Amino acid sequence: MKIALRNKLYKLIKILTRVPFWQGLLAGALVLLLLIYPYSGATQENPSKKTLQVATRVIPPFVFQDKDKLSGFSIDLWRSVANEMGASFKFTVYPTVPDILNQVEQNKVDLGIAAISITAERQKKFDFSFPMFAAGLQILVRSSEEKTNIFPNLLQTFFSPTLLQMLGIAGALILIAAHIIWLFERHHQEAMISKSYFPGIFKASWWAAATLATQADEMPKGPLGRMIAIIWMFIGVIFVAYFTATVTTAMTVQQLQGDIRGIEDLPGRVVVTTAGSTASEFLRQQRIKAVEVGSIENAYETLLKNQADALVFDSPVLLYYAANEGKGKVEIVGSVFQEENYGIVLPSNSPYRRQINSALLTLKENGIYKTLYEKWFDVKKS
Repeated sequence: MKIALRNKLYKLIKILTRVPFWQGLLAGALVLLLLIYPYSGATQENPSKKTLQVATRVIPPFVFQDKDKLSGFSIDLWRSVANEMGASFKFTVYPTVPDILNQVEQNKVDLGIAAISITAERQKKFDFSFPMFAAGLQILVRSSEEKTNIFPNLLQTFFSPTLLQMLGIAGALILIAAHIIWLFERHHQEAMISKSYFPGIFKASWWAAATLATQADEMPKGPLGRMIAIIWMFIGVIFVAYFTATVTTAMTVQQLQGDIRGIEDLPGRVVVTTAGSTASEFLRQQRIKAVEVGSIENAYETLLKNQADALVFDSPVLLYYAANEGKGKVEIVGSVFQEENYGIVLPSNSPYRRQINSALLTLKENGIYKTLYEKWFDVKKS
């Protein structure tokens, strides 16, 4: 097609050179166009000649980072895709998926790859490759061994802010009651408390604390002292009832955490996930209140510190963590829900989409994709 166009241009130039001089200028412009056209066409047909800027994020087992070295399923897959395309590239690591999407949308990078879910909402702004991995959401909880260990749970209960505040108020009330009893009882002939402040106040404090715990073995002798003692006993009964209810509620919640077996058990529980993820969007749609943190590492920490009852996130990521770093600490419950696919995200109308799709199909046909999958996902272990 280009040769035919060139021949036509040559004929047109010959005709124009036979006409007046000023029209020869047009012939010169056409010659310049003839020289430029083949190069511009070649540039448009070979976009893979540039160094592609690839955005990613650390999320095992898809992306690992050891100093400046990246590895993982998504990293190896992209290297194989780029090899099929004959393209050079450079990785840049970003903290989260929203950061990657922002860079792609602003055309600061050519594409993003990690564990990025293909959603209808995202497809309005971006192009996606063919699915590169089938995934879904799943629930992670602390392991049964962790939950049956009552000692750490008791410590957490006793040192909770609510209980510490209640004990502080009780201490202040004991001191107030001790001083009132000492003032009214110190002059009584058969008083149980010494007239002097020391050791009288210590005896009064012991009596007030024992009465608050409903364990008093002595009573004031004076009428005003006895009236105060009766009032203090009622306060003691209320305090013991409230303390018992607080501890019982806390321990009941600890026991109920073991009842999470599926998505239907999450309403009313403290659920943690990462901000901007498909998991957070799913929980919002299901009207399940979630604590959103900055990274999956923070989510693991929140769960292990008993600050959440469950973690909802991408199934392959949770499975890998439960089989490795979280082994013995956490466990997967329920089946995969909200099935979704991961893809390579590109700016809208990207010139690289067709080449990437072609490379992905080739890798699946020649067995390289299967080899990479078996390398990073221990199917027998799962």
